[in-house]
Amino acid sequence: MSSSTGDYTTLVPVTGEAVALDLRLAQFPSRTLALALDLLVQLAALVAVIFITGAVADHVDGAAAQAIALVSVVMVIVGLPTLVETLTRGRSLGKLAAGLRVVRDDGGPVRFRHSFVRALFMVVDFWISFGAVGLISALVSTRAKRLGDHFAGTVVIRQRVPSASAMHQLAYSMPPSLESWAASLDLARVPDVTVLQARQFLARTPEISPEVRASMSRQLAAEVSSYVSPPPPPGVPDETYLLTVLTERMRRATRPAGASPIARVSAAAPAPALPGAPHPAPAQPPGDGPFALPH
Repeated sequence: MSSSTGDYTTLVPVTGEAVALDLRLAQFPSRTLALALDLLVQLAALVAVIFITGAVADHVDGAAAQAIALVSVVMVIVGLPTLVETLTRGRSLGKLAAGLRVVRDDGGPVRFRHSFVRALFMVVDFWISFGAVGLISALVSTRAKRLGDHFAGTVVIRQRVPSASAMHQLAYSMPPSLESWAASLDLARVPDVTVLQARQFLARTPEISPEVRASMSRQLAAEVSSYVSPPPPPGVPDETYLLTVLTERMRRATRPAGASPIARVSAAAPAPALPGAPHPAPAQPPGDGPFALPH
């Protein structure tokens, strides 16, 4: 079976919609800069809200004025960052300036619920504790997560890297014969941690011995299949099954609204070979592993 892009549907999660997992974790200075810019925007919005509320208060009773003020403040502190982060897939104004992005733990783009939980816990991380809770949480976390990140299942990464050669891109491939089956899959129950484990395994297959590789692929395929339906057609190898599920999952996460369910996203780089085909080792930056995940 050939591994050329002409034989497979290929998806490379390195665009703004599908962030590559091997981008580095955001460091404290860049996150501080992003937070400062975001807070300036929120403070400007709060000043505007206070001004407008003060003007409205002259025409309503005291209780109504207090209710309007409370709702307005909540909308600025929680609603505004939730809306911006959801629409930009994890990039607020501050993160855009600092070259950062919020992604799920498995590297996929954030959705409304992730952004809402992050914004909600920002009240505790920063506004109530004056930043103490968020700072302590980030310092004790191995992935620099504040409290909101822990509950939302997200992490902040650096989207900008020194050069394109410093980033390894993992390409997924799907045999055309499995397109229709993949389009029918129910992937809603697959946990992010299981997807991350499958990605790590597929990225490191060139350096795993054949016996261990077969055993790990069998175990991971069994775990993934416990969350996915319908089952694959008979005779589909375990690695092919994993590649197909991950391709379809990432495709759905990045598909524009109204796009065809079987629309293909092609890449110039060749897809990794499936079992039984030559599996060339990807070019690696010196000193890095084949899939440099955040620690």
